[in-house]
Amino acid sequence: MITGNFPEREEIAQLTARMLLEINAINFNAVEPFTLASGKPSPTYIDCRKLISFPRIRSMLMDFLTITVMRNVGFESFDNIAGGETAGIPFGALVAERMALPMTYVRKKAKGYGKNARIEGVMSQGQRVLLVEDLTTDGGSKISFVNAIRETGATCAHTAVIFYYGIFPETEITLQKHGVKLHSLCTWWDVLAEAKNQNIFDKNTLLEVTSFLNSPEAWQKKHME
Repeated sequence: MITGNFPEREEIAQLTARMLLEINAINFNAVEPFTLASGKPSPTYIDCRKLISFPRIRSMLMDFLTITVMRNVGFESFDNIAGGETAGIPFGALVAERMALPMTYVRKKAKGYGKNARIEGVMSQGQRVLLVEDLTTDGGSKISFVNAIRETGATCAHTAVIFYYGIFPETEITLQKHGVKLHSLCTWWDVLAEAKNQNIFDKNTLLEVTSFLNSPEAWQKKHME
């Protein structure tokens, strides 16, 4: 069981950003932008899946995520922890272990055979479920997972992620409209601040990243022309 003696939110954000940079989970490239799942360009890319290969950092971030949820929601507010397929599954298991709660996971879509279930593990009607994922951009996949959880008769009013883009204002509004509160450890703004503090990237790259974060749609449109 985890205790409540942890850094405040601002320090957690800074430390999380530092850890992500240390393991090269953060990538900035303004010369040859990355292509996102949406097909749009971006000078930033994050790979939270790398965290599972770094035990010390992984453990600390899971402690941070657990205490963040407990502080924000309560210490006895959940009955089940659900990881989203696939990146959220290991993090869901690690948070469930820390909170001494059952763990389940949610498929992106039904298997198409057998019981055709989207929920794996045991989830019961009336259970209060916390959805755990690695990150969120616009919140779309979270809503799909939440709907699958609610179809079991359980409730899901909270989702916790390690990383939140923090550059699309509609994300939290969309989640709120579906009755879901987002909890996260850090955003691109925290990463950018730490990258500047450590002088990791060159000035031009940081300027391009700042431009993108301030107006992502305008930056993408410019680089798609």
